[in-house]
Parts: sequence; C-alpha cells; structure tokens
Amino acid sequence: MHSYPTETSRVPQRLRRSLPLVLSVLLLAACAGMPPPTAQMALASAAVNSAVAAGAVEMAPAEMALSREKLRRAQTAMAAEDHATALRLSQQAQADAQLAEAKAEAEKARRSAQALQEAGRALREEMARQPK
Repeated sequence: MHSYPTETSRVPQRLRRSLPLVLSVLLLAACAGMPPPTAQMALASAAVNSAVAAGAVEMAPAEMALSREKLRRAQTAMAAEDHATALRLSQQAQADAQLAEAKAEAEKARRSAQALQEAGRALREEMARQPK
C-alpha cells in the first residue's frame, strides 16, 4: 500500500518555519514586560557622583564624559520606557564611572608617592650638607 502525504504530515514543517517568528514575538513580549531598572539607575548615578567627588572630572575626563553621556542616554531610554536599553546603558555608565574613580585614585596615589620621593630627596640633600 502506498501512503500519500497528508495535511497532518505538513504541520511540523509549518511549525518549523514559523518558529523563528514565534520566538521573536515572545522575545519582544519579554522585553516589553521588563520592569524599570530604577535600582540600577540609582547605582549608576551614585557611581558618577562618587567619581566626581574623587576628582575624576580633572584626572579622568574622558571616562567621566563617557559615563555621564551613557547615564544621560539611560535616562532618556527610561523615559521612553525602553527598559532593556536603560539597564544596559546604566550598567555601562556605572562601570565607566568606577573606572574614572579608580584612575583618579591612582593618580592621587602617584602624586602622593612622587611628593614623598621629593621630600626624601630633599631630606637626603639636607643631611649631606650637615657637617659630620
């Protein structure tokens, strides 16, 4: 007996063709249902403020500018209810601010070490001038 393809044998093939579409719709629905990343936005803002207080504006201006720009873009995305973008940008802004703060602290430490070396050199010179 010869079997012919029936309508039901084509269903899996149709399902396979429509699977990417179904997955895309589910992904979009998941993104749309994402809660606003308010805690992450607060962390990013605090990191920027901490970096400013550490002197990063003067000692790591490129990183600070990048951090502030990403935070601004995250705030714009948040207002547009694009929560996935807001989350991503606020995480990047936080990382950039932390990098700026670390660079500022490293520069302060370098300057402090340089001042101590200079003081030590001056002390050695003064001691060398003293009569023995």
